[in-house]
Amino acid sequence: MRDRISTVGLLATLVLVGLSVLAVATGIENHGKLVGISWVAFLAMALAAPLGARTRAESGGALVWGYGLAAGAMVTSAAVFLVPQAIGQHPQWGGFGVAFGLLAGFASHTVGHRLAHMDLPIDRTVAELTAHAFSAGAIIGIIYGNMPELGALLGLAIVSHKGPAGYAAARRLANAGRNASILLLPATGVGIAGIATSMIALPASGPVRGLVFGFAAGVFLHVAMDFLPWCEIGSEIHSMLSVSGDAHAVLDRLRVHAVVSTSIGGLVVLAAWLVIA
Repeated sequence: MRDRISTVGLLATLVLVGLSVLAVATGIENHGKLVGISWVAFLAMALAAPLGARTRAESGGALVWGYGLAAGAMVTSAAVFLVPQAIGQHPQWGGFGVAFGLLAGFASHTVGHRLAHMDLPIDRTVAELTAHAFSAGAIIGIIYGNMPELGALLGLAIVSHKGPAGYAAARRLANAGRNASILLLPATGVGIAGIATSMIALPASGPVRGLVFGFAAGVFLHVAMDFLPWCEIGSEIHSMLSVSGDAHAVLDRLRVHAVVSTSIGGLVVLAAWLVIA
């Protein structure tokens, strides 16, 4: 049964295919970028999931580098492409938006904790990933729908964490004896929500646009910091270690990898921006 493809995941994939065809057929500006970003997000999680499902022993290094590169790219992209846009629309309301977005991200952890105590029809990890993917996709869709000049680099950096997130989630599902193909559902979330919400036109008002773009920047900054590879006792990285006994020496080494990987993630965005600019 574990080898069968999830029906829900397959249906979600078909919905993404249909929306992608419709978006390309309409020819609206930025829809092509959105479709590309959507499928990069989908493939990153969908292809990483089988790798995680087949992994039984793990040093934690692969996850540190995956999370680190993605987090560094996301922090840099949000700070460079979204924060200036928000402040440019309206300095104060843009700043409030960033603050509200960061606080909303923090509050989402409480929602996730509540989900852990509910009897849900699907796995809690899948529910959290799906909620995160659809909310992030909605924000990406609104941003790209209202900023035709925005390049694809921001969106690609924002969804760069889908690979390591899918890898870690699939490993947890496989260890619990569950089918990892259900991850096709959160894998489609960015695309389905993004293409749908790209039709929403924001008012021309500076305060409103500053608040929305600032909120998006704050949310993505929070997500990026959430994916920073914390190499502490009891962390997800620690749970991935296959060593027995005292893990402090291994975690100390991984902390260096975490710093290097996040720095490289930020520098990659800088290099890409310099080439494009």
